[in-house]
Amino acid sequence: MARSFKLPDLGEGIHEGEVIAVLVSTGDEVKEGDPILEVETDKASVEIPSPYTGTVEEILVKAGDMVKVGQVLVTFSDGETAEVKAQKKAQETPETVALRLAPTGKKGPIPASPATRRLARELGVALHKVAPSGPGGLVTADDVHAFAQKKEKAEEVPAVAAGPVVEAIPFSVPTPALPDFSKWGPIERIPLRSIRRATAKQMTLAWSQIPHVSSQDEVDVTKLEILRRRHKAEIETQGGKLSLTVFAVKAAAAALKKFPDFNVSLDITSGEIIRKSYYNIGVAADTEDGLIVPVIRNADSKRLAEIAVELNELVQRTRERKISLEELQGGTFTITNIGAAGGRGHFAPIINYPEVAILGMSAARMKPVVTKTEADNFKIAPRLIMPVVLAIDHRVLDGMAAIRFLAFFRNALEDPGNLLMAI
Repeated sequence: MARSFKLPDLGEGIHEGEVIAVLVSTGDEVKEGDPILEVETDKASVEIPSPYTGTVEEILVKAGDMVKVGQVLVTFSDGETAEVKAQKKAQETPETVALRLAPTGKKGPIPASPATRRLARELGVALHKVAPSGPGGLVTADDVHAFAQKKEKAEEVPAVAAGPVVEAIPFSVPTPALPDFSKWGPIERIPLRSIRRATAKQMTLAWSQIPHVSSQDEVDVTKLEILRRRHKAEIETQGGKLSLTVFAVKAAAAALKKFPDFNVSLDITSGEIIRKSYYNIGVAADTEDGLIVPVIRNADSKRLAEIAVELNELVQRTRERKISLEELQGGTFTITNIGAAGGRGHFAPIINYPEVAILGMSAARMKPVVTKTEADNFKIAPRLIMPVVLAIDHRVLDGMAAIRFLAFFRNALEDPGNLLMAI
């Protein structure tokens, strides 16, 4: 009997990937642990090792295919020759054939998206009881809502009504079909794959699940810029880049320690807030294929020079597509800096689910600022001002908490002495 190899679970929240390369051919002899496929999933490429030692019998995928966890990718021969298999088949009786082909009564998984499954768990709905309306028997979120509402009505004690009972019609807004754009001119259809596909799914999840609230501020980084320029060359000799993002990573780690409610995730299923005792800062890196977020682990315990070197190496490997999946996971807080691309004003970043906050930074610019002198007079002076914005998950955090977090972050960056004391 041939042995089937299915796409294994590759990590947290990963359900599918794109086959980048098939590294074996039919008839190849492979050993357990030999790479057989390269799959790109959740913004990283990973080599899939063979779980068996044997002969590749059939390859069921090709480069460019989208595959899901649990899908059969390759089958391996059990070592029997075609002649032996033919002899065994000839010796089968009608009874053994019937036994081999008889249904087991075992039900397969109900087709439904991860978001729909999560919704069913939250509403206490058994998916196998829901009538599907989607293509191929897919159970949709609307199906789950409709079933839950019917279930609630069935469980209610009917009240005595003076007049006829009018059944409420569930309100839902289905995604409308797109128009035929080719009616107005030439079009091109480009498959949504790889990093852009993963980004689209992650952003849809984050925006649909998290009620975002944003707070804005401005940070005077004049003194910090003097310090940065003073030590920039020294850090470059160590292989790092002393950018404002490096200081922001350190200040954010200190702020997370000061305000631990920002270093959490919300578990809707269990009704619990998961507080983490580690401080892993993700930093969004701009690549040709989109934003990817490598993670600086234990940023609170690393020196500025260490962060500068590590961040530079992570960003380089990310842009060269050499980053590992492990280095993209485990973040507790994310920083995104649009300043390097020329972004000047405030913007509204989307929280990196399942985190509960994200900090956005824009380019620092010289501005006239009113300052107070020691003699209680006022003067206008040129200062280097950097806009920042903090987006929070309003299910677990409030606006005042965001203001306090930003104030701590701002004070840490505005005075290098404050930053030193914070770390």
